[in-house]
Amino acid sequence: MLLVRNIRLPLACPDPDAEAAARALRTLHLPPHKAACGVAKLSVDARHGKPVLVYTMAVTLNDEGEESALAGASPCVCFTRAPQFAFPTGQVPLVHRPVVVGLGPAGLFAALLLARSGYRPLVLERGPDLDRRVRAVERFEREGILDENANIQFGEGGAGTFSDGKLTTRVGDPLCAFVTRAFLDHGAPQDIAWRQKPHVGTDLLRGIIRSIRGEIESLGGEVRFDTALTGLLSRDGILTGIETTAGAIPCEQVILAVGHSARDTFAMLHRTGLPLECKPFSVGFRAEHLQTEIDKSLYHEAAGHPALPPGEYQLSQHVDGGRCVYTFCMCPGGTVCAAASEAGGVVTNGMSLHARSGPNANAAVVVSVDGKDFDNDPAKAVAFQQRLEQAAYRAGGGGYLAPAETVGSFLAGQGRLDLGTVQPSYPRGVTPCDLGALLPGELSGALRQGLTAFGRKLAAYRAPDGVLTGLETRTSSPVRLLRDRETLQCTALAGLYPCGEGAGYAGGIMTAAVDGVRCAAALMREYGPSAR
Repeated sequence: MLLVRNIRLPLACPDPDAEAAARALRTLHLPPHKAACGVAKLSVDARHGKPVLVYTMAVTLNDEGEESALAGASPCVCFTRAPQFAFPTGQVPLVHRPVVVGLGPAGLFAALLLARSGYRPLVLERGPDLDRRVRAVERFEREGILDENANIQFGEGGAGTFSDGKLTTRVGDPLCAFVTRAFLDHGAPQDIAWRQKPHVGTDLLRGIIRSIRGEIESLGGEVRFDTALTGLLSRDGILTGIETTAGAIPCEQVILAVGHSARDTFAMLHRTGLPLECKPFSVGFRAEHLQTEIDKSLYHEAAGHPALPPGEYQLSQHVDGGRCVYTFCMCPGGTVCAAASEAGGVVTNGMSLHARSGPNANAAVVVSVDGKDFDNDPAKAVAFQQRLEQAAYRAGGGGYLAPAETVGSFLAGQGRLDLGTVQPSYPRGVTPCDLGALLPGELSGALRQGLTAFGRKLAAYRAPDGVLTGLETRTSSPVRLLRDRETLQCTALAGLYPCGEGAGYAGGIMTAAVDGVRCAAALMREYGPSAR
């Protein structure tokens, strides 16, 4: 396959896909009947105030043997091969089938690879299946009744299920193609294969997750819901089994993919004496603006053109004291969601449906913290998150209402919610609050500096009626469970594979899924499937 890059077309082009294909073939000096041409990547370059479409086209010749000779036809042409995946397996069979703990993206894709390779994994998920989970989340949003095992953090699909379904990543791992291919196999929109910033949307993601679980089960895997890990069994530094809320399970290989909110599991690992360390994470709030204002800030007079996607942004600013303030998990046309998983705490997050057609855009605006803030004590880092969430609950007035403040008020330290064109979308309702008072002074000051800088970079952030809803505390896991770089097993317990975002090795759906595949592949290199 040949890739022809940097084909730039104006928005006014009547059929940009066809024109991009024609230009790619002209670049290669090929007549249309000698090759097939399709979109490999499509992005929008709006840096200079006049957006243009930027295509990379994939060209496959009828005689693929001739492709490499055309790679030098232009500096924008390269020859590539679609990645092929082979996962070798060990010769020594497992005594028991492998166990995967957690059915978020990391656990789901670890179990998928194991199932496809004949290992018939046993998957444990502390929460319910997706249908019951959705009902629990809807009840919480409607009535404020929290189920601590069935919420936006816990249950089939993990925290990523109630999100924008972003599949973007800065990790150039070939396994990203394995994950994308699996998503496509299970019904994801075809454009995730070539959009510069692919996303699925929480509505479509649910069906995909059910379908992947169905494949795992059809290949001999088993999924047990409402079953939480409570302990590890070992002998001489080697895993021999696990304890769960449903009883003990003998096993010698466990992929631990519990997610970033499994605080009781972190505490159990700490009590067991496994090597946990503090990991950087961030705290702040959700910022909402009108999506039309974001579009105007990014696309200028071209805003609203049907060829342009809803505008997305990513902002960052280093501030006094060496911290970084940045936007995270930006959801175009989305809503702020109620993401608590513990009684008496308020947590915010953001999500979008596939259409991204809501009136508001939202993003986390957060400031970094790390081990130095917590004496490098993982327990103190978790306790810090909990204190912030409990303070947000009290400030909201109970019932999981969230504290909120408009941008102009926050910058002035006034503690007011002067609503204008932006209406808060948090489903439980909001209470006016001095958000700065809920955070340590250094962090509040950093966030004010960051927001001021963002206003210089993106016009929408200068609007005083933007809404800030707090608090956002679960940007990533505050802890990391140490593992060997080669075997990916815990450095203090052979047979345990710390995996994904909760273990401190991923940050988002794609990287978590890739880490799940990576851990499953490492297990498979050591052992063959159980004969039982």
